[in-house]
Amino acid sequence: MPPRASKRKSVPPNSSSVTSSDGRSVSNKAKTKGMEKVDRLFNTYANSSLGMIDPEGIEALCADLGVDYTDVRILMLAWKLKSEKQGYFTREEWQTGLKELGVDSLSKLKKALPELEKEVEKPSNYEGFYIYAFRYCLTEEKQKSVDIESICELLNLVLGVQFRPQVDSLVEYLKVQNDYKVINADQWINFLRFCKEISFPDLGNYDANQAWPLILDNFVEWMREKQS
Repeated sequence: MPPRASKRKSVPPNSSSVTSSDGRSVSNKAKTKGMEKVDRLFNTYANSSLGMIDPEGIEALCADLGVDYTDVRILMLAWKLKSEKQGYFTREEWQTGLKELGVDSLSKLKKALPELEKEVEKPSNYEGFYIYAFRYCLTEEKQKSVDIESICELLNLVLGVQFRPQVDSLVEYLKVQNDYKVINADQWINFLRFCKEISFPDLGNYDANQAWPLILDNFVEWMREKQS
């Protein structure tokens, strides 16, 4: 997309207003202009009939940001915006999220993505992001589980960088086993716990008596059979 107008242009030196003000009016004007820019950016990608950014708009945003639609950073952006519906950003979500990121233009948003990655990777945020990723896939009303194929893609997306060996083996197992067609939230959360707590690939500290989900008992048994 074409570059937007200079960010400094909207704050011209106006000596009378600055000297006669206690500073708050200038600050409020800057905030208003900043929100106007956020809204203009929203309108660039929004479906006007829906009043929100839809999947087509997110694809256009991704193209302008130079990232793939399936890039984990887009999921991170959805998490930051607290997006409630997969593939859609409301105006309120957009305004609140971009304000927290401190950005009001496409170029600033692009520069903010690496910092967003660092924010998500903080221990205090990562588990929340991981849980959000599962909930983001619950696209139907009253849906409580996600199909195996989608779970495999999600594992690669959100855990693949940190826990590649575990994810590769777990995905392989999920694809060959026939006992489970879907994964629920408890199983999903325990996948992360398994990656963080269990030594791999020896699985020496795995104890089936520690109330792991049955699917992980089965996975460990499958792993040990492969290793033997």
